[in-house]
Amino acid sequence: MKLHLSRQTLYMLIIALILLILVFVFAFLFLIPKGKEYRTERIIMKKELALQRKHKEYNDETYAHLQDLRTKHKHIIEAYDNSFDPERFIKMNKDCFESLTLTKQKNIENNASEFSIYEVNASSKIDSPQNFYTFIDQVNRSNSIVKVNFPIHFEREGDLIRSSFTMRVYCADKSEATLSKEASSEKR
Repeated sequence: MKLHLSRQTLYMLIIALILLILVFVFAFLFLIPKGKEYRTERIIMKKELALQRKHKEYNDETYAHLQDLRTKHKHIIEAYDNSFDPERFIKMNKDCFESLTLTKQKNIENNASEFSIYEVNASSKIDSPQNFYTFIDQVNRSNSIVKVNFPIHFEREGDLIRSSFTMRVYCADKSEATLSKEASSEKR
């Protein structure tokens, strides 16, 4: 049995065989090694995506917690922007005391330059310090953030109780706050 192949068919078989060899060479030299590299890169990518998802979830939880804190403590956050008026403070709290004086002190600490410090001297005709506690409640409900420093001195003089203490008022000084905001924006 003799095969009769035409020249054209023989050329086609040779070209097909050469193309088949080229496909195998291409597959073994380029595709298979790149496939192994692809699998390792895919594993690394899955790990990075899992890590990114974990960080995104943490970021979302933290942001939700921040928003929750902002809504719960909105009054306190807004109180930092309010200015402190000593006359208004005296007018609001004079019913708790017979005499109430406020004296502004110089800032001692370097980092307290944005805040004001006041010394409060008060005297009242009472048999107990209940008016002082009423005063503390009114300070807590005010539009300013005030920290009453201890010790608080109570001295009895007959039917008069004199109290003396210092308090720190946390309110941003508008000129210094503006300067510090401008300085921080220039650094960026």
